[in-house]
Amino acid sequence: MTSNGASTKKRGTFAWALWDWAEQPFPTIMQTFIFPVYLAGAVATAGDHADAQLGVATGIAGVLLALIAPVLGRRSDENGRRKFWLMVNTYILVAIMAASFFIEPKPEYFLFGLVLYGVGSVVQESAFINYYAMLKSVTTEKNIGRVSGYAWGLGYAGGIILLCISLFGFILPGTVFGAPSENGMSVRIVFLFAAAWTLIFSIPLMLQVPEIQAKDGGKGRESILQSYKSLWGQLKSLRSQAPDTFKFLISSAIYRDGLAGVFTFGAVLGSLAFGFSQTQIILFGIAANIVAGIGAAIGGRLDDALGSRKVIVGSLLGLIVAGMGVFLFASQGVITYWIGGLLLCLFVGPAQASSRTFVSRFTPHGREGEVFGLYQTTGRAVSFLSGTFWAASISIAHAVTGVENATVFGILGLMVILIVGLVLLLRVNPNPRVLDGK
Repeated sequence: MTSNGASTKKRGTFAWALWDWAEQPFPTIMQTFIFPVYLAGAVATAGDHADAQLGVATGIAGVLLALIAPVLGRRSDENGRRKFWLMVNTYILVAIMAASFFIEPKPEYFLFGLVLYGVGSVVQESAFINYYAMLKSVTTEKNIGRVSGYAWGLGYAGGIILLCISLFGFILPGTVFGAPSENGMSVRIVFLFAAAWTLIFSIPLMLQVPEIQAKDGGKGRESILQSYKSLWGQLKSLRSQAPDTFKFLISSAIYRDGLAGVFTFGAVLGSLAFGFSQTQIILFGIAANIVAGIGAAIGGRLDDALGSRKVIVGSLLGLIVAGMGVFLFASQGVITYWIGGLLLCLFVGPAQASSRTFVSRFTPHGREGEVFGLYQTTGRAVSFLSGTFWAASISIAHAVTGVENATVFGILGLMVILIVGLVLLLRVNPNPRVLDGK
């Protein structure tokens, strides 16, 4: 490759990684720290059962994604439209975040907020299918792990900056930008800021990363119905062509739901079990993103040196030890949450980044979109696990011990999921053989 070609490749790699930074407003602001809190606290009434309703919206989104994800991935492979559909989904996310500005703190806007929350979850996960599938086209075998970890680290860095600007620039009294607090405006304006962030920082990928070529020149494109009919055959062929990749999809579905649960219920744990305020939770979120980003960057380099599976196994062991530490030393108060919680975040980053690297390394060429569609599908297919085990652990603890506040027992449920995922992962060959052809 000429120096000019190498420079172009490098720009494409950075542009691809920057999308992790660009899309960060949705998981950070819209899914975790600000929008759901705004919906449940300022918009909903007590009779709305906001927590349960958010769970229902998430569940419906998960079912929809499980149905469409593999088909979306396959069709992007066949039609040569990976970048096209990534950008379409990105701009839909921008529109959803911008539309959230119009949700006033009144009960009649609650349903609208739920719809945006659920639809946004489907759109974001659909975008990831094509984003992950592009990884091979912007990397080499030698740097794929480092690039994946670097991109994940950029995402966490974006989360840090987003939370800082949101909290100190808009939400807290006497903020930098002087946003008024009346009618929820100080929070609602954050949603516009989030939309602008994603719109601006997604432009480099659109300009610098080339589109893939359509298979057979785009001829003979199959219908959606035909895509669904082909799905079963795809699963069978993947199992025979890349059996360990197939097994990895199953194991990763389990432990990735545990990882999601750590973030989903981390704020709840801090608030109910350790007495953190909303501001303290956001401050912890800032620290958590810093630590997770560092972990992802270190994990990316270890991935290239040691292999993806070793990094994931080590990360899961670290998560299990840290999680048990939070449970066993909960009586020590906030210091336990800060130390244990940040250790959990340290290991989450490399586990997530190396998971997508493993799939990318050991996916047959030309089937990246299809396989990452299955990757998203398997992850969503068991998305009920973390919530179920979390709630069951708390309920059982309350019934057995009689403790009124049994929230800390919820972490035991998440640890069970991680342990099961780890056991299944150990059955996967760290250097699997991938056969050519379908």
